[in-house]
Amino acid sequence: MPRTSSEPLSEPSSEPFCARTEALRALRQCDPLAKADAVRALYASVLQGDAACSPSSPLDEPPGLPGRPERPELVEPRKLGRRSMQSPEGRAVLLHALAHIEFNAINLALDAVWRFGGMPAAFYTDWLKVAAEEAHHFSLLVARLAEFGHAYGDFPAHDGLWDMCERTRGDVLARMALVPRTLEARGLDASPPIRARLQQAGDHESAAILDVILRDEIGHVLIGNRWFRHLCEQGSLDPHSTYVQLADQYHAPKLRGPFNFEARRDAGFDEAELAALAGLEERPPAAE
Repeated sequence: MPRTSSEPLSEPSSEPFCARTEALRALRQCDPLAKADAVRALYASVLQGDAACSPSSPLDEPPGLPGRPERPELVEPRKLGRRSMQSPEGRAVLLHALAHIEFNAINLALDAVWRFGGMPAAFYTDWLKVAAEEAHHFSLLVARLAEFGHAYGDFPAHDGLWDMCERTRGDVLARMALVPRTLEARGLDASPPIRARLQQAGDHESAAILDVILRDEIGHVLIGNRWFRHLCEQGSLDPHSTYVQLADQYHAPKLRGPFNFEARRDAGFDEAELAALAGLEERPPAAE
């Protein structure tokens, strides 16, 4: 798999620099911790007015996206073993899996910033905020993983999140529908039971990190919902039928309960969508 640039952000200047260009530069960064630092610095620069987004600027896609380290080894999800969270090694495997999700989430947010031109300025600020918060989550998990004697890359991982990013590369509406509103929303459902198992194992420090992640991820999914509905309104599309059509067209994962209805409501899902999810919970599982 090709690896790409490890170059830092552009040197400071008295003139605002293009945040979309810098987002692409950060996306190409291979070193995970350097990427996380670059993203947080970029978002701070936007808030301070040192960087500005140029929605109309055409940007060419370089080869080898995203920049990432040689490890972890990427394998099919079915090849990833499960271990008990009652053991330190099992919790380390879990923390590593969560860190990998957050690393991919940084890349997904950066990709939305640089790839999709012509959007309102708030779109880019929103996704840079998401990238910076995902970078914070990644740093928390890596620091906790180190307390277990491990580093990011020590265990294999899968590439499902970036795969959906690739599928929706030409369609900002599909990206908003199927990454934040589908894949990241699944994290809202998964987080509470994972946190409960960590608490049961006595790992209160790791459980506290899950609290931070869930709080922020509600906001990230809300951002996805906001821009999905904005694009639907702009195109005179019904958001409910459009979502179903896009999920089918791009082969999104089938939604399965249990669902975190409170978090999903806070994240902007409307009552019709929540009722549809409740119907999925009531439906008996399909025969294998």
